[in-house]
Formats: sequence, structure tokens, C-alpha cells
Amino acid sequence: MFEFVRSHTRLFQFILVLLIFPAFVFFGIEGYSTFNAANVSVAKVAGRSITQAEWDAAHRKQVEQLRAQSPNLDLKLVDTPAMKQQTLESLVRERVMLVAADKLHLTASDERAARWLLDAPQFESLRNPDGSLNRALIDQRLAALGMSGAQFDQDLRLELARRQVETGIGGSAVAPVGVTEAALDALLQRREVRVARFETKNFVDKVKPTDADVEAYYNAPKRAGEFDTPERASIEYLVLDMEAIKAGISVSDEDLRKYYAENASRYTTPEERRASHIVVKLAPGAPAAEREKAKAKAEGLLAEARKDPSRFADLAKKNSDDPSAAQGGDIGVFFARGAIDKAVEDVAFSLKVGEVGGVAQSESGFHVIQLTAVRGGEKKPFEAAKDEIANEIKQQLAQRQFAEAAESFSNLVYEQSDSLKPAADKLKLSIRSAKAVTRTPAQDAAGPLANVKFLSALFAAEVLRDKRNTETVDLGGNQLAAGRIVEYAPARKLPLAEVKDLVRQRVIADQAAALARKEGEARLAAWRGGAAPEGLEPAMPVSRGLTQTLPPELIDAVMKAPASPLPGWTGVDFGVQGFAVVRIDKLLPRDPALGDLPRLQSQYAQVWGAAEAEAYYAALKERYKVQITGVAKESDTSGGGTSR
Repeated sequence: MFEFVRSHTRLFQFILVLLIFPAFVFFGIEGYSTFNAANVSVAKVAGRSITQAEWDAAHRKQVEQLRAQSPNLDLKLVDTPAMKQQTLESLVRERVMLVAADKLHLTASDERAARWLLDAPQFESLRNPDGSLNRALIDQRLAALGMSGAQFDQDLRLELARRQVETGIGGSAVAPVGVTEAALDALLQRREVRVARFETKNFVDKVKPTDADVEAYYNAPKRAGEFDTPERASIEYLVLDMEAIKAGISVSDEDLRKYYAENASRYTTPEERRASHIVVKLAPGAPAAEREKAKAKAEGLLAEARKDPSRFADLAKKNSDDPSAAQGGDIGVFFARGAIDKAVEDVAFSLKVGEVGGVAQSESGFHVIQLTAVRGGEKKPFEAAKDEIANEIKQQLAQRQFAEAAESFSNLVYEQSDSLKPAADKLKLSIRSAKAVTRTPAQDAAGPLANVKFLSALFAAEVLRDKRNTETVDLGGNQLAAGRIVEYAPARKLPLAEVKDLVRQRVIADQAAALARKEGEARLAAWRGGAAPEGLEPAMPVSRGLTQTLPPELIDAVMKAPASPLPGWTGVDFGVQGFAVVRIDKLLPRDPALGDLPRLQSQYAQVWGAAEAEAYYAALKERYKVQITGVAKESDTSGGGTSR
């Protein structure tokens, strides 16, 4: 079986794309054996380097894969320094596991590799009903790819060996019963409590801040920046994309009609037919005598059916050897060309509705056919298809012109950096404007104004200082942008006179919260000392797993409080919202509605295994002297501006 694996190159790469790439978080292991000493080392594992080139290629591959999977994905969310750093961490992890597999002499046999290919759920869609691999489908999907069997064999064995390292620890971990019970208690245990709330709003009338209080709050070092306005700019910008290029393209009516004629099949609904048939069954390889006998029977049925086509269904019910006989020979579906046996298809597409034809021979025998219905085949009128054709032609022309337009766009905004008008005039673009633009995208921002790289380019020191155009910024998806700042207001602290009312409101809230906290702490001390409590809300059950209206800080404090002695008391400080005192009256059994206990125990065991696997990985990193020196920066990510 594994010889088949070794001899089917395109199968190998398809499996690599479907499984090895995802398993390596789109990064692959190609860099494991290719070390370029001239490149900068960004990490080392067991003395062997991961180079900057490997890191860049891995991150680029990840971004491209994500873009292919989700064309509408905002790449600024994934093409970031943090994501690139994660790429490096993943490369290091893969290298550590491969080194460990080599040191532990872990390998994958031919039998295990072959069994894995046939059993892995990822390949269910590529298997025949009997469980074997569908070679034709695999070849079809891999027609555009190429990879040697030896390379796949090596990659597959490395991947299976790497998995042995990880699953050997994580897959064999057993969570102790006592630890599991304690963890589930932390999640599912319920406690009955009563709450007394001391809310800030109830103390507002008791505070009267002075002007000195307001000024002290405004000038407090810990509130530096609280009353600052960010730098803002009014800007102009240009966007070059497919739509802009298409807008400048005109197509004559003559060209539209020519395209319509040359692509007539695309505007014609495929013709489909429905038929009934009488089958005279013939086993494959049957002797010539049996073949002639079956053919003669079919020809007799054909002659009889042609005499009276209205009796075709009765003839099929009495004489057909096909399961469709029960339906009078009706095949049951409409079919287009290429969907059924060609001999049967040729007859069916040569008939008019109601006509009987044959005899057609297929693998199952001889067929007498009656055409029962025809649909499709209609051609969309030119006027109905005109707009669609125009858009398609413009799209094709725009794609051809985009590279040239992009170069012209980039050159013009760079070489004539004191204005966007030359680029706008030459490429017939509209100069857009926006006000109150900041370095971070506004919540409702769209297009370039939602792109961090474009905003960073706008506020670059040289753009501000020299009052010139930005460089061209690639926004992804065949979209370029450039802009300039028209008016600029630097960040500044608002004068107290402008924000005095706001400051006073915050001082009132601060002082009222302090009074609420003081009152709550006094009541807590008194009730702990034995004073009769008052103002407690009705008893209610709480737990970490229950959906309830109580604040999470309160639930966390309740579940952390000692379970004895009871009743117990705890206080919860909500900052500017106030304070709460909670009495814990009793412990309640776990709520079975919160989850199936065996399932939760199994899930916790998995978490335990994952924790042990992480601990093992940390130990391997230390053993193999892992060093990570590469640090991703904003300029390192792949979607930046065009270089000059």
C-alpha cells in the first residue's frame, strides 16, 4: 500500500497541503534541513539556527494562506508584529519537537504511514465507498502542484515522529481524582449568599468638592493624559483600485456584441433532458450468443414501443431489468451531456419529446429509450447580458492595466510630493478628504482610514515636517493609497477651564465612592463582630458556572472566600461603582444542569494533559538550549508601503 503512496507525486503534495501545512500552522518544515549561513539567525535550537529568511517565508505563507481562505479578511488584524512573533515561536516549537524525535529515535514505519493515510478523517472526501483512496479525484486536485514522493515520504515521517513526542506526554496524562474534583468544585460548586450593596450613586448628595479638590484632581500625576486631546489632522488622499481603473475604461457596443457572440455558451442555459428506459440486462463478458439474444429482445421491445409510444411505461414495468421498472422506466432526474453513459446520452439527445429510440448499449446491457421532457437551452438576450459583459470586459482590462497604473501612481505621488493633483489628473482619480484623523482608526472608519499602515505613513515625521505626500501604501487586494496632511493639530492637554465640569463630575464620583467604601467596610467589621445585619438582599445561589446578574468581581470574591466557618463574610470593592458586603450562608451541591459530569471530567483530563505537554515542551527548550533573538517590528510585516 505504501508503494502507492511513494509512486503518486501529486497525492503526496495534496496531503502535505491539507495536513502537514495546517499541522505546522501553515509554516512547513522545509527550513529544517536548509540552513543559509549567510543569513541572520533569529533563533537557535540545539545549536542549529532558524534564519530570518525562514521566518519571513513562514510568516508570508501564513498571511497568504489566510488571505486565500478569507478574501474579505482585514489583514491588519493578522499581519502584525505580534502575529509574526507567534510565527517564530511556532517555528521554534516545531524545531524542538523534531530534535526531540531524533534524539528519542522516534520513526514511523511504512505500515503506520499507510494506515494513517487511509484512516485520517481529513481525507474522508478523497476516499471511495470501500475506503480506498480515490486516485482520480486526488490527481484532479493536484494537477497544478508538484512534489517528489521521496520528499513527501520524509515530511510525513517527520510529522508522525513529531506527533509521537507531543502525544506521548499529553495523550497519556491522567488527572488525579482529587485534583479533578477540586477543579470542578471551583467551577460548579454553588454557594448561597445574601448581599448588601453600598452604591456610589447613593452617596453623591453627601459630597461637595471645592475648587481646590477639582484642581488637585486635574493636576494629579497619576491622571496624566486623562484630559489630553490626541493629535488630529485634516487630510487629502487618493485610492487606486480596480474600480477606479474600470471607471476610466469605455467599451464600444460593437466590442460588447463581439464578446457576446464569442462566448455564446456562457449566456446559454445548458440543455437538460429527462427520459425513461427499458433495460435488457447483460452481464459483462457474456458470450456472444447471450449478447445477440439480449440485443434481439431489446430490438423487439423497441419495435413494439415505437408502434404505440403511450404503452412505453407498461412495457418497462413488464420487461425492464432495471430498478426504474417500478416507475415505468423513468430515470427520475434531468441530465445534461456528460452525466450518463455516452451511448444512452447520444440516443436521448437525438430524440424529440415522446419519441422512442435505441438500441443503446452500456455496461449494464441494452437500452430502449423514450424522451419525456426537455428543459434549458435558452440563450440570454444581448440586452439582458449587456451590463454583465461590460463589467467583465472592464474587469479584464483593469487587471491588465493595474500594474502600469500602480507604477505611475507610485511615481507621481513620490516625484511630485507637494500635491496629489498630478496623480489624480493623470489617472482620473478623485481626491478625497477627511477631518479629525488620528493615528488610530475611528470605530466607523473604512478603506484607508481604517488601515493602520496608511495612518502611520500619514503621521510619519518627514511627512509632517516637510508637508509632503506619503509613500504609496499597499492596502492589499489590488488597492493602493497615498495621502497628505492639510492641517495638523498636535496633541495637547485641555485647559482646566474647558473641562472643569467633567473634572468636577469625576471628583464627585471619586469622593462618593470613597464614602460608599468607608460605609461598607464599617458595616462589614460590625457584622463580623456579631452585630445584627440589616439591608441584606434575599438569599441567592451563585457559582462560576451560573449565568446571573451579579458582577464577576463579586462572584470571584465569594468563591475565593473560605468555606468555613459559616456564615462567612467578605467585602468587594467595585471602585467608582461602590462597595458590597456578602454573607455566605451555606454550600450547595453542584448543579447537574451545568454540565455532564463524566464529560467535564474528561475535558479536565485533556486540559491536564495539555498542561503537562506544555511543561514538557518548556523542559525540552531548556535541554536543547533554545535562544530566540528575533523581535518582530511594525516594518517587518508583509503588507507595508511600497519601497522607493
